[in-house]
Amino acid sequence: MYTGTAAFDVLLPGDARSLKAKRGYVRPIVAALRRFEVAVAEVGALDLHGRAEIGVAAVAADPRHLAAVLDSCERLVAGRPEIELLAVRRRIWSDED
Repeated sequence: MYTGTAAFDVLLPGDARSLKAKRGYVRPIVAALRRFEVAVAEVGALDLHGRAEIGVAAVAADPRHLAAVLDSCERLVAGRPEIELLAVRRRIWSDED
């Protein structure tokens, strides 16, 4: 069994000057990531209006499949034209770690 996580640090547009406006950008991304059958949530920069950190977690029997799922999630976030992906932190653990 393998567990993988990815944290996406994103820069939101300048018009995201309130937490309500921030949610308007983050919620569609979170919803789109769920189609990959991963656990996903906004996990950081909760009080910052112009930034967001979105975390993804998944479990798989094969590390290659897990890496492919995380790659797909990263491509989806990076391909969103309304935001800028600043950094990605990824990690894969086995049940022996």
